[in-house]
Amino acid sequence: MIDDNPMTKFSAETIDLLFTAVEEDDIVDSNISLPQMIDLQCSPDKIRNNYALCLQFWEDGFTRQELTGLVDAFLANPDLSTTVRMRYKYIRARYKHLRFAQRLYSKAHESGRLFHITTVMLGHFQDAFRNGNKANLKYYGFILRIFLSKPVWWLVRYSLRHIQLETEQGFITYRQEQMRALRELVANARLTGKQFHDVRKIVSQQVSFYDTLRSIDPDNAEAFQMSRFLAAINGLMGDKHDEMVADKLSGKRSYDEPAALDVDIRQRLEVLLTSYPM
Repeated sequence: MIDDNPMTKFSAETIDLLFTAVEEDDIVDSNISLPQMIDLQCSPDKIRNNYALCLQFWEDGFTRQELTGLVDAFLANPDLSTTVRMRYKYIRARYKHLRFAQRLYSKAHESGRLFHITTVMLGHFQDAFRNGNKANLKYYGFILRIFLSKPVWWLVRYSLRHIQLETEQGFITYRQEQMRALRELVANARLTGKQFHDVRKIVSQQVSFYDTLRSIDPDNAEAFQMSRFLAAINGLMGDKHDEMVADKLSGKRSYDEPAALDVDIRQRLEVLLTSYPM
């Protein structure tokens, strides 16, 4: 369990570095390349420290009262300022990063149920106030107020600090399994919306791993390269996903209608899969 020994506390500078890395997760750098060798080794101490940083990034980034206040504010007025919307976005980003951490570093390789549902609801709520959907805003706001209540909040925090972490070999095996799943998906000439989402989920999770590594060790050139290379794929896929959602809403194309991957996305994914040690 993570609480068997005191976790490392990181400096504000390290937290800021992680915030910057997460902010860059969808920026496409056309000139970045993969390192000559991808090293899969990750010691138990690194696994523990990576999870500790992700947890601190979430715990220190906001309070329960602030988030419930934002939910109430959007329920009262969906047309809040850009500054308020960005603050909500940043809090949701901390949830997403910690959810990736649970999937990466825990023995079970899955997020806690309460934490996962809260993260999903935060996304649906954001979509609702962005699109002016008052019915969805009210519905998801009601659910969020339950999941952000004091009893549920306490259970979530307890579970986050009592997590069994993966071994080094188990962590290597998990990442290789993810890459094999990615290879199977990319082997399809055309992908459904769900398959596209599954590809992006694997890529985003890998980005989060290298974002955390480069924040703890800013001199780790390999982690920086991996982070930026994967972020480029993530960014291109994010732009494409926005198009897919817009086409769905306009009735132009069904979200689950199979479609070919854009050439740039496919080429970058194939470079990654060719270089990744299986």
